[in-house]
Amino acid sequence: MPTTLTLKNIPDTVYERLKSAAEAHRRSLNSEAIVCLEAVLMPPRARPDERIARARELRAVLSGAKFTPRDIQAIKREGRP
Repeated sequence: MPTTLTLKNIPDTVYERLKSAAEAHRRSLNSEAIVCLEAVLMPPRARPDERIARARELRAVLSGAKFTPRDIQAIKREGRP
């Protein structure tokens, strides 16, 4: 049986983004909130054969690449403040 959840003190910016997303997807606020929670808390799992295929694709793309420890650290820091 579904459970009722009440959220309090939602920041205005979060509420506005949720409201905009609900309108864009033609859903109620409640439905949009459930979809968002499901996407974060219950992401779809890839089948093992899909994961292996993706790993092989990445390996093929990176086959000739040589990364130094300095390159790896730079990539890890990219986009961080």
